Amino acid sequence: MAEYHSRQPKKAMILAAGRGERMRPLTDHTPKPLLQVANKALIVWHIEKLAKLGVSEIVINTAWLSHALVAAIGTGSQWGVQVHWSHEPAGGLETAGGVLKALPWLSDGPFYVINGDVWCDYDLAKLEQCALTQQPELLAHLVLVDNPEHHPLGDFKLTEQGLLVCRSEAETGLTFSGISVLSAELFAPWLHATGERLALRDVFAPALEQGLISAEYHPGQWTDVGTPERLEMLNAQLMQRAPQD
Repeated sequence: MAEYHSRQPKKAMILAAGRGERMRPLTDHTPKPLLQVANKALIVWHIEKLAKLGVSEIVINTAWLSHALVAAIGTGSQWGVQVHWSHEPAGGLETAGGVLKALPWLSDGPFYVINGDVWCDYDLAKLEQCALTQQPELLAHLVLVDNPEHHPLGDFKLTEQGLLVCRSEAETGLTFSGISVLSAELFAPWLHATGERLALRDVFAPALEQGLISAEYHPGQWTDVGTPERLEMLNAQLMQRAPQD
């Protein structure tokens, strides 16, 4: 039981460094994670959910309009968390590069990682008991969702045993939601690349081949808020029902 509790995440990272080119002109003066969804900034939806889980520290990386993000979120005290700011060079370090730079804040155990530009009704509390928290040999756990129209083939496949595998070019898989629990050990082979641009897909590849990444399928609502049209559609959907935590 002690081992189980020791692997429950208590820290998190929200990836918020992207420029949001497809969201222009909305993101010319507003970072994409600060765009409003049902009268609440995208990133605030994530912070509130993480705080409800008992997460004590959240790292947020920035590259574009970082001053606006810092001004809006500050230290995180209003949500009862401590926010650490990981400022990246212009253009950012991509997903894995951002995590690598932030590792000193994220401890040696598993931690949540959430894309700052997605909205999802997935219950993050389920991740407290995901396979990664109970099987020390695993290095990551991903939440997969149905493929959106703009990404019809998906990213990965999910086995009956709950493991993540690559899909072939001829196959249709599921889409990575941008919600995951990652272990610091996953990044150990990549420490030499700290400060460089690096994608999570590249970091996942060796662990996938070894069967060290678990996953689950979430059938609920998920939106990659990547264009003004998707943002407008998501707002219309959520305003028709009571806001969810």
